[in-house]
Amino acid sequence: MRDVVHVPLGDRAYDVVIGPGLLAEAGALIAPLLPRPRVAVVTETRVAATHLDALRTGLAAAGIECTVLELPPGEATKSWTHLAQVTEWLLDQKVERRDVVVALGGGVIGDLVGFAAAILRRGVRFVQVPTSLLAQVDSSVGGKTGINTAQGKNLAGAFHQPSLVLADTEVLSTLSRRDFLAGYGEVMKYGLLGDATFWAWLEQNAAAMAAGDMALRMAAVKRSVEMKAEIVTRDETEQGDRALLNLGHTFCHALEAATGYSDRLLHGEGVAIGCSLAFALSARMGLVSQEDPSRVRAHLQEMGMKTDLSDIPGDLPSADQLLVLMGQDKKVVAGKLNFVLARGIGKAFVTDEVAPNMVVDVLKAHGG
Repeated sequence: MRDVVHVPLGDRAYDVVIGPGLLAEAGALIAPLLPRPRVAVVTETRVAATHLDALRTGLAAAGIECTVLELPPGEATKSWTHLAQVTEWLLDQKVERRDVVVALGGGVIGDLVGFAAAILRRGVRFVQVPTSLLAQVDSSVGGKTGINTAQGKNLAGAFHQPSLVLADTEVLSTLSRRDFLAGYGEVMKYGLLGDATFWAWLEQNAAAMAAGDMALRMAAVKRSVEMKAEIVTRDETEQGDRALLNLGHTFCHALEAATGYSDRLLHGEGVAIGCSLAFALSARMGLVSQEDPSRVRAHLQEMGMKTDLSDIPGDLPSADQLLVLMGQDKKVVAGKLNFVLARGIGKAFVTDEVAPNMVVDVLKAHGG
């Protein structure tokens, strides 16, 4: 039982393989990429404790040796310090340009290792083995790699496509409910930005999917990856359409900076709040009826997810201060903030014509 989504980017094309049991088959799937039977694996300690043995066994079944670097878990690992550590370690392992580096973990590991692979010897190949729902449906696909800086999230990075993505849906059963739902924040984003039919499907099926239905999980991951692949193929380096994937992210990145990239707010939780706020802002600007933001909030609340700033534990900066944090976002063009707004569910668009006072009003109305 497996699905394959092809990302057709010419000589950088690759497959995203989706289904249960892929860790056990990792060796057979990765072997065709290898000039010699060895890989360097970078992971983090929590993921290693749960999944590293299975990956080792899967690689060994195809006669592939692996060396492993384990890093601390958490968003703080996406840093200059750890980028240097990974790059130096890969050089110590004598990784050559034709070799393959494997990123085993969630979005943090995928982003960090992909960036290290991009700059190592001016670009070595890497394979994404995403272990979180968020990474499987979003960060492992599309070639965005990077780290956070003191000024904001993902402000240093590179576009560097993986050579293969192995999305083993069986590993999702090891996630906490909070982590699974954080990943769901990215899943439901796809419906909101470009597929009203998928959104309606999620309204009907997401609860059963979260409860563990494997067929529904595969279907949700596949549709999310298909949508991302379609957009990335049209606009690989985010000159136009790819910016739609940032629905909810302008709010999200400011909230993540305000909470210190900590466990107070997981990325997918910030995306969910950001999508709720983006639809509220769209309604305030007269772009959608009030029914749409109410429908978004109702579904998120039904799933037990955060929808408002007041759902984030601890104190937050004022609405005006959050607006300043948004000014550090990568989507600032000529000093103007770009927002992804909507003309309805499944009808997102990018605009820089948003009055700052309207953004502040929406933040205040939702707990800011």
